Amino acid sequence: MAIPILVTGGAGYIGSHTCKTLSKAGFLPIVYDNLSTGHAYAIKWGPFVQGDLADQAKLSEAITTFRPVAVLHFAANALVVESVTDPAKYYRNNLAGTLSLLETMRLHGVSNLIFSSTCAIYGHPQQTPLTEEHPQAPINPYGRTKWMAEQMMADFDSAHGLKTIALRYFNAAGADLDTEIGENHTPETHLIPSIIQAALGLKPEIVVYGTDFPTPDGSAIRDYVHVLDLADAHVLALRHLLANPQSKAFNLGTGTGSSVLELIDAVQKHCGKTLSVRLENRRSGEPGVLTADSRKAKEILGWEPKRSDLPTLIGSAWKWHQLLLENASILRSTMQRLEEQKCSSSPSA
Repeated sequence: MAIPILVTGGAGYIGSHTCKTLSKAGFLPIVYDNLSTGHAYAIKWGPFVQGDLADQAKLSEAITTFRPVAVLHFAANALVVESVTDPAKYYRNNLAGTLSLLETMRLHGVSNLIFSSTCAIYGHPQQTPLTEEHPQAPINPYGRTKWMAEQMMADFDSAHGLKTIALRYFNAAGADLDTEIGENHTPETHLIPSIIQAALGLKPEIVVYGTDFPTPDGSAIRDYVHVLDLADAHVLALRHLLANPQSKAFNLGTGTGSSVLELIDAVQKHCGKTLSVRLENRRSGEPGVLTADSRKAKEILGWEPKRSDLPTLIGSAWKWHQLLLENASILRSTMQRLEEQKCSSSPSA
C-alpha cells in the first residue's frame, strides 16, 4: 500500500514534479494547494485538497483524513523582485503560512518535514561554490522568509521533536521528460523559459543585465539543476528522514553553472534561430557567480544530478513550452469557432 505524504504546493512547478516522482517511488502524494499560482492540470498522482496554509481547520481535516507520515512543504511565493515591493505578502504567505503548518503538524503528531528552501538564504557569496556552512545573510524579503522559516523549524525541533530536512535549491530548470508537466509561471521571470519564449515569438527580446562580471564571457553564472533531479532529492531526503529522524540541511546544485550568454547561445542552437539580445548594466548587488557545493547531499543522501546538462535542461523545457503554445493556439481557435457558430445561429434583427 502506498505511503501517504502531504505535499503543500503540490500543484506548482517543483511540487508537481516531485508528486510524480513520489508516486513512482511507492508513495501517495496528497496535494494541498490553494491554486493561486499552481495548476489543476498538474495534479495527477494522488488526492487533492484545495486549501490555504492559513486555514488550520482545512489542514487538520486533510491530515486527519489521509494520515500522512510526513509533509513536503513547497507552498510559498517565490519572486524576489515582488518580495521587495510587497514584503507583507511574503511574510504572510511564506512565514505565517509555515507557522500555521508547523502548529497543525504538532497538533496531529506529524513529526517529519521536507522543506523547500533556497540558496537565497546565503545572501552575497563570500566564496563559491557555497557550502551549507556559508554565513546566512539574506538580502531580500523572499530569502529572509525562507531563512526565518528554517529557524522556526529548528525551534520546533528543540521544543517538540519535529524533524526537518531543508533542501536549499539553486536554480530549478527544465521540465518532465514525458512532457506531462512543466514550468508555467505568470509572469515568467526565470531565465531559461524567458529565452525560450523569445525564441517562440512570445517575447520581443532577451535582456542581459551585466556583461562586465569576472566570468569568461562577462555575464553572470548561475547553477541550474533539472527539476526532476530536485524531485529525486526530495524522495531521497524523505526516505533518509524516515529512517534517520534528525534535522539537516542540504544544498542542491551541479557545482558548475552556466552563464547567461551560454544559455542564450544554447537555446539559439537548439531552435536554429538568432534572438534579439539587449545588453543592460548589471543590477545592484547581483553576484557574478553563484554555484552550489552539493557534496553533503551526495555523501549522506546519495544524490547526484543526472539530467542537469544543458541539452537536457533546454530540450525538455523547449518541448514543454512548445506544447503550451500549441494548446493555447488550439484553445483560441476553438473559442473563435464557437463564437462564429454563436453569431451565425443568432436570429437576424
